Amino acid sequence: MDKIDIYKQRFSEKALANGYSLDNINKCIEYATPLLNNDLPIIYNTTHFSQLVGYNLNYLKRAIKFTPYFYRKFSIKKKNGSERILYEPLPSLKEIQDWILKHILYKNKVSRYAKAYVPKRSIKEHTIYHTDEKMVLTLDIKNFFKTIKFLDVEKIFLEMGYSVRISNLITKLCFLNGELPQGAPTSPYISNLILISFDKNVSDYCIEKKVKYTRYADDLAFSGEINPKEIETLIKKNLSAFGFELNETKTKLMKTNDPQIVSGIIVNKKPQIPKRTRNKLRNEMFFIKKFGLEDHMNKTNQTKANYLKHLMGKINYIIQINPRDKEFNEYYSHLRKLEKASR
Repeated sequence: MDKIDIYKQRFSEKALANGYSLDNINKCIEYATPLLNNDLPIIYNTTHFSQLVGYNLNYLKRAIKFTPYFYRKFSIKKKNGSERILYEPLPSLKEIQDWILKHILYKNKVSRYAKAYVPKRSIKEHTIYHTDEKMVLTLDIKNFFKTIKFLDVEKIFLEMGYSVRISNLITKLCFLNGELPQGAPTSPYISNLILISFDKNVSDYCIEKKVKYTRYADDLAFSGEINPKEIETLIKKNLSAFGFELNETKTKLMKTNDPQIVSGIIVNKKPQIPKRTRNKLRNEMFFIKKFGLEDHMNKTNQTKANYLKHLMGKINYIIQINPRDKEFNEYYSHLRKLEKASR
């Protein structure tokens, strides 16, 4: 017997023992079958969902009724000096969202052109695809997460086979004040699912024109023998169909003699972090190695409690992009020794 037959048999036996009618049993099995076929968890009702995620139903009701109280607001500085506002769910809600991500969202494939927030894909895969090309064009989607509509996300869960009530509940647990919150673990993968048709339309054009295309969240990259105006027109048209807009102030066309930057990484010959960033880290490492970590922090009035981990994260990012970088591998080893010594 396959898993569906096994489930039908076990469910029917238990349901009959608990006094369910044959009609109710058949309806439940009919509902469960497409979910089983797609390796998705079967969720019959809100109580059943609360049992699966390990939180009682009253908690879930509070989380969707008083959602702002279940998030922590903070900001990070963007490269242009402005601030990006992020909303991080509190640990309990984040645990529920992680369950939704792992057990439901990840079971649905996204476009192979989507490189962000997909297991076993990375920003390196996004950038290396565009190395050593005559022209590179990068485009940006305006207000990406904010533009994604509640009903469109709810539709995703409905199309998976979940009931209206369950689809509505799961969507509410992923939204904050009518928007997908930047900072919730579910938001990035949901955005990839929303743009499956968009990626298909764009990639069809690119395959025909022999243009390379990848998307890293709201960053679109094209390279090769490209027609920039034609691509911009195509993107505007397709974004409009999905309710998005192109952020024209961030459109960049880079030729061979220009620094060709894709999602903050130079791709002219090989993926590499910009020289300015690397030099800044070199400078910090020079003084750390000369005067010691504590003295360097005192002299630079460094107040970050997690400064060492923060610095290690930046250097590790460079190594991820270029694993053979001996210089930054040595820096990382040095910081690892300092970290062990401080324990």
